Amino acid sequence: MSNSSFEQRNVLLIDADEAFGQVLQPLLGHGYLLLQESSATAATVAFDSETLDVVLFNLDTPDHQENFRLLLQAATNRDLPLPVIAYSWEAGGQKVLDAFKEGAFDTLSQPLDVQQLRFALGRACRRVDLARELVEARRLLGAGRVEGLLGNSKAMERVSEVTRKVAEVSTTVLLTGGSGTGKGVVAQAIHRLSTRSAKPFVAFSVCSFPDTLIEDELFGHEKGAFTGAGQARRGRFEEANGGTIFIDEIGDLALPLQAKLLRALQERTVERLGSNVPRPLDVRVICATNRNLEKMVEDGGFRQDLYFRISVVKIQIPSLSERKEDIPLLAEYFLRTFAKTHGKAARRLTPGFMSALSRHSWPGNVRELQNVIERSVVLANGNEFLGVGDLPEEMRELTIANDDMRVGSFRDAVQGFKKELVRSALRMHSGNRLRAAIELGISRCYLHRLLNQFNLADEESAQEELAVSSIDEFHEPQAQRKRLTTRIA
Repeated sequence: MSNSSFEQRNVLLIDADEAFGQVLQPLLGHGYLLLQESSATAATVAFDSETLDVVLFNLDTPDHQENFRLLLQAATNRDLPLPVIAYSWEAGGQKVLDAFKEGAFDTLSQPLDVQQLRFALGRACRRVDLARELVEARRLLGAGRVEGLLGNSKAMERVSEVTRKVAEVSTTVLLTGGSGTGKGVVAQAIHRLSTRSAKPFVAFSVCSFPDTLIEDELFGHEKGAFTGAGQARRGRFEEANGGTIFIDEIGDLALPLQAKLLRALQERTVERLGSNVPRPLDVRVICATNRNLEKMVEDGGFRQDLYFRISVVKIQIPSLSERKEDIPLLAEYFLRTFAKTHGKAARRLTPGFMSALSRHSWPGNVRELQNVIERSVVLANGNEFLGVGDLPEEMRELTIANDDMRVGSFRDAVQGFKKELVRSALRMHSGNRLRAAIELGISRCYLHRLLNQFNLADEESAQEELAVSSIDEFHEPQAQRKRLTTRIA
């Protein structure tokens, strides 16, 4: 995550009451610098002249709906979109609901609770950090960062660096790593960055064909070479001539075929089945495997001379569990990709959803993450936010299993988890029940039943009564404001 989370944040407050900002600034603390404008029109001018992180908008103003739409349009059209937090005295009222539907990042009710406000600002700033990382990633791609290899982790920086270097030469490359780590993406990147990029890139997976067909697939055949060979056919090597051939799962290649592949690599020629005429080749060979070839060489399952031939340069692709700091960047990228592909409204990942992603072990690596995001987008029922309820069931179960809970009955454990999940969702969304229900992937009516079942409705009321951190009645006389400021401080 960006180091900018430790810097002072610029918050643009849009409220006609200047005294409101004067009271609010010291309550937010040194981490936030409050800039205030009296109207949405004046605020849009500040968008061009100030470096902003988040916007606070008072819905209790004349023509609030029109002004809010104007503000959202300006905030969204920036190169780096700004999250907008709206607040109103009408808690749960229509104007708050409309603001949420229009695209507010969060909605709060007045009197504002400082802790809830700071929490909402913190989440909004983390969203901005992630957006900035995406912008930086795209900038790096344009400056030569390997396309498709998203990630700011040290492990992926090393992969990108070696990929760029090896692309400049035509030596053989061996890509190692677990299934789904992106070995095929790296192979394509090497080809795309090389001088062979205008020539074919041909991919072949050893596991996709039985041993009896692999030789024909790789080297081709002449007419009449075997029953059914009615005409000559080029193999994958000839198709890739001048370009790159990518042989995936090379560790599954049978020993007799390993000998034929070694000969083709050494002599840089191929002989079609049914012919003894060598055909010259100019092809870059990239191999990949998720197996331990060194161990296979020791055990006699892989030819040592072929291993040395294909592994002039080795690139180890890290598993997703080894670079979990890249998960938010990858998840956001897949979200935008699949939302556009499938024409879905999903545009944001809730903190609960992202937290579940970070806790998962990802045995299927990036491919599994890609599938999870696509599934969630497709089944999201038109929601703009993807919450925990949109995750596959097995991931929700693992979230429960991974929680640090006391030993007890299964029912008690499940009930306890439900209660904490509901409480966390309400806290995360500043008591907004609609947002909490979306976060949990349940209906608002069911959330109300859970609140009553776990006595959380009474807990909410008690918290409101004890909210000594609230900013109360900012339109009261100055003496009353001073008294409240002393209470809050």
